[in-house]
Amino acid sequence: MTRQEHDPSIGLMSPETIEGIAIHSPLPLPWPLPISLAVSGLYQTPGFPLMEVTEGSGVAEAFGPQPIPGSIPTLRPKPFPIPIFPVKKEELRLDVDGRYPLMIASGVVPLTGMQKVDWIAKLSASKPYQYTGKIWYKDPVATLFTYTEVLIDVTPNIIPSLRKAAVTFTGGGLPDRVRIFKMQSPYFHNVEFEYDHTAGITPQVTVATCAHTNHPPTLPSETLSIETVYRRAGFDATNTGAAGVVPLTIAGQNPDPRWSDQEMHDAMQVYWSRFANKAQWSMWTFFADQHEFGYNLGGIMFDDIGANERQGCAVFYNSFIKDAPVGDSNPVAWAERMKYWTAVHEMGHCFNLAHSWQKSLPLSWIPLANEPEAYSFMNYPYKVTGGQAAFFGNFEYRFSDAELLFMRHAPARFAEPGAAAWFDHHGFQEAKINPEPKLRLDIRLNRTKPQFQFMEPIVAELKLKNVSTEPQLIDETTLTTLERVTIVMKKDGKTTRLYVPYARHCLQPKVKVLMPGESLYESVFLSAGRNGFDLAEPGYYLLQAALQLEDEEVISAPITLRVAPPLNYEAEYLAQDFFSHDVGRVLAFDGSRVLTRANDTLREIVAKLGDQMVVRHARVALAKPLVRGCKVLTLSDGVQTVLRPACQLNAKIQMITAEFDKSRSELTTALASNPNLAAETFGHIDFKYYIDRFTDALIERGERKDAVQLQDNLYQTLSVRKVADKVLMDIKARRDSYQEKKVA
Repeated sequence: MTRQEHDPSIGLMSPETIEGIAIHSPLPLPWPLPISLAVSGLYQTPGFPLMEVTEGSGVAEAFGPQPIPGSIPTLRPKPFPIPIFPVKKEELRLDVDGRYPLMIASGVVPLTGMQKVDWIAKLSASKPYQYTGKIWYKDPVATLFTYTEVLIDVTPNIIPSLRKAAVTFTGGGLPDRVRIFKMQSPYFHNVEFEYDHTAGITPQVTVATCAHTNHPPTLPSETLSIETVYRRAGFDATNTGAAGVVPLTIAGQNPDPRWSDQEMHDAMQVYWSRFANKAQWSMWTFFADQHEFGYNLGGIMFDDIGANERQGCAVFYNSFIKDAPVGDSNPVAWAERMKYWTAVHEMGHCFNLAHSWQKSLPLSWIPLANEPEAYSFMNYPYKVTGGQAAFFGNFEYRFSDAELLFMRHAPARFAEPGAAAWFDHHGFQEAKINPEPKLRLDIRLNRTKPQFQFMEPIVAELKLKNVSTEPQLIDETTLTTLERVTIVMKKDGKTTRLYVPYARHCLQPKVKVLMPGESLYESVFLSAGRNGFDLAEPGYYLLQAALQLEDEEVISAPITLRVAPPLNYEAEYLAQDFFSHDVGRVLAFDGSRVLTRANDTLREIVAKLGDQMVVRHARVALAKPLVRGCKVLTLSDGVQTVLRPACQLNAKIQMITAEFDKSRSELTTALASNPNLAAETFGHIDFKYYIDRFTDALIERGERKDAVQLQDNLYQTLSVRKVADKVLMDIKARRDSYQEKKVA
């Protein structure tokens, strides 16, 4: 259905809460509106005392959205006025005109110390430049800011800095509260974008909206930049416009144009290290040829690179995103549009936007309905009814209203990963579980006793099995991307944490027929992610996973694991350096050529912790980047204060020579000495993966005998551990292929 026919409740909180937020047709005007008309934007108060709180009130004791309708229950102890001189100014975000107006006001009221309250109200216009509405959301709920309604009178002015908004808060049993705000910007937030690319790649950072004949009939014909898309979403998106080629320098070997996760992550680390002191929220997008995953990977997004909200993503053009449907009338325009969509989509994840079909998860900041038919940047074109042709036939190069509500008005803490307090109260009890499920999801550990040594990285295995009597169609990448998988971890006596990986991959779906009794498997490195090390402290932890399908959720049985106390003082001492984001990233991405302090920590662990399990993981992380020549981004020295593309910082991509003999020694010790212990600590899937990559490198060097021996050991180890016959057959086939190769 067209957007004009769209059900206005889709993607919104509920009919009785914010039903007034309708899907609006885009105005034939730029965002922001001409300054004489527009009043939407960010307003602030001067820095004077804002309100009184009462002593012992427990402000900010409980978090989460306010139940709607109804006012927030409050504690009313004996009043004891405490004057508050807030460090931060009070904010108002007024959203009543411009592109896609939501008729929403939101704000931040500083209270005392680090405490504050975020509020959101749904508005209606009572007369020109006057708006009234009920406050339907507060965060935290338990606060003395008990007001329930707002009245907003705006004084427009042709000079933006002279526009004012008088906000009167009423209700909640408190005296009326009036605050005067001055406009700071016609946008709600600021963000900076920069782009770079490798040689031979032309970044698609603009698109001709009507170049392809399949588009909405009312779509304006324009050349649309990525910055303009985000400006229309309410962000003051800036870009130097100076993107350029980052050249590849060859150091005595033929470079592989494909990028690994480790190489791309290192590039992100190097780039953002030059802007360590810059507080502006910024994104860097790098356009390259291909990922080592191959043609099926179109993009990857890295979260929180360094401090100050640093995000980065990469888009790979030699991938499925360039393949127009067979018989398409204009395949060139189709590919340009898809490349552009992919960049905006990956950057949307940097805004912490979920996919359109993921919004009903309990992780959402407010209860939302899924939007499986949304013609939004955050929905996959092939997921809507009618496929990509229907999607682009209705696509207006915008985000949905629910996504705009989040981007413009959600409290800042919801951009932070990891909080899963909902699980402590409800678990997965509200999930839509089929009483006769066709699929079963298991999260398991490849060991007899679910106990891990202190600092031992924890690798779990996900298994999705067809338990029905009929074949089932399933996306083969379901467990790889984790887009539909939620994993929670709860330590005894602590708040539940959500597993959030350091990176997200945009893989082309591959439909697989899963026969009765057949399973999909994938490993998950659970120890570290955007939250840091959630499984670090000794004690017992509960783990549980959920898979969201089109019409139901598949919930795993919970499992319990134990992290043992340190074996000695040396381990306890080294843990202070080990449990860091940099070490977590090195372990998660199987190494780094640029995170030298983390590598030094891992070398110290290898030198001092003997045969403890963490040593095997440290050896692999130190050795794997040395197996082959590695691409490393280099920039001019010095920390920068102004965000610039890498090409302006004398950037080069250097090929660092392999150190195979050094890596061979480390990998042999980690993987081949007591292979049963290695299979236990790495897990069956990762153990096989590391052996396969190692033996492939040996074959490339003509060392067939050693490669065959390692595959024989792998076969024997996993057969004793009773892995699936299919896996053993794969090992045998690889070993036989090695034996058939001639020594170069």
